Amino acid sequence: MKETAADFIAKSTIKAADKDHRRKINFNIGKYNAVVPQGKQQFTDVHLARERAKNIKWKAIETLDKQLENFEAAISKRGAKVIWAEDAGQALDAIKRICDEKGCKILVKSKSMVTEEIHLNDFLEKNGIESVETDLGEYIQQLDGEPPYHIVTPAMHKSKEDVAKLFAEKLGTDPKATPEQLTLTARKVLREKYVQAEVGVTGANFIVADIGGIAVTENEGNARLSCAFPKTHIVVAGIEKVIPSITDLALFWPLLSTFGTGQKITVYNTIVTGPRQINETDGPEDMYVILLDNGRTNILANEKQRESLYCIRCGACLNACPVYKNIGGHTYAATYSGPIGSVITPHLKEMGEWKHLSYASSLCGNCTEVCAVKINLHELLLENRHEAVNEGHSSFGEKIAWKMWRQGMLRRRWMNMASGSIKNWVVNSLLKGWKRHRGEMEFPKKSFNELWREKHGKN
Repeated sequence: MKETAADFIAKSTIKAADKDHRRKINFNIGKYNAVVPQGKQQFTDVHLARERAKNIKWKAIETLDKQLENFEAAISKRGAKVIWAEDAGQALDAIKRICDEKGCKILVKSKSMVTEEIHLNDFLEKNGIESVETDLGEYIQQLDGEPPYHIVTPAMHKSKEDVAKLFAEKLGTDPKATPEQLTLTARKVLREKYVQAEVGVTGANFIVADIGGIAVTENEGNARLSCAFPKTHIVVAGIEKVIPSITDLALFWPLLSTFGTGQKITVYNTIVTGPRQINETDGPEDMYVILLDNGRTNILANEKQRESLYCIRCGACLNACPVYKNIGGHTYAATYSGPIGSVITPHLKEMGEWKHLSYASSLCGNCTEVCAVKINLHELLLENRHEAVNEGHSSFGEKIAWKMWRQGMLRRRWMNMASGSIKNWVVNSLLKGWKRHRGEMEFPKKSFNELWREKHGKN
């Protein structure tokens, strides 16, 4: 527990002082911030659209068991096989069984945060299966041996010079190659993998309950190729991704693209409802859908935190968060970073070990302000802190300090007795951590209350 928090503090201290890193991430986030307002103009009333989306997700999550059963019944009729996985181990075992049955040696994978959550690439590598990321950003990160940096833009922290250097080292390209040349190189490599792969893995942006379909939205077409070229298609999706009806996509697809990248709609939007049918010429011969819990029912059972399951992974809260923009995605050491990651990670993993993420926030509320489905993220961060204390995940010294603070705050006379010199001594001598990255704090000799009484009298 202490090691995880200490590691976070150490990494965030380094990253916050890394001006080159801050320049890159703020440059890339700035490009999104410039176009998101333009994308929002497609909505007659963007606040109403967000409210409607929140209500739809409320319905989906409140009736989650029924929605998932409807999905399973519908997609099973068309030959897809649904597998329920309680945790990462069950999901990985299911994927390995499928790969073994199909004699899989090469697997292509489209961008999927949930497969990052279960560490699928490492698992497959240990079992002698080559897993190839086909999203350009994910491919860059895989070449560099790094996890995704951002929910939407995996290589956001890299400049074009960084990518050119990486490709030169790994693929032998010109160190001065342009982004266009680098993209064509990646395309050439990945196109060969699509043909060679026996299995393709995708995530799901949405699970459409009424039609039994998987909705995927993307800009590169890699998800379509990953599920169409190989003979076997495996979908790995968190159970919270469900929406009740196909008609809901008319709202959710534009919201996701606008709040994620500023686009009115992403380039490729696909609905997959099963393997290749008798009268069809394209598509996989077999399709499996793994519905992953992995701690999500912990959040579902928590009435106050349940709202966090509404998240559609647009990444807007990351782009808005002043903490994320200074310490970056890898500092969180979790699959989901930024405000939404700080809310859900302590529940997906273990509160005692990950409660420190809930304190990595200024509580400015900007994350709530920009959320596509109006999740009250800053309030959920506060609720995490409250739950951590109630569960006993706070030190004895911390408890005593807050009790003393509370007693002082409830007694005006005590506060006035603590003159400026006493307050200065407490902050600058006892609270040594305050001065580590800040100058000394100087309190005035008299409080505002004392000055007011001197000027206006006791009344």
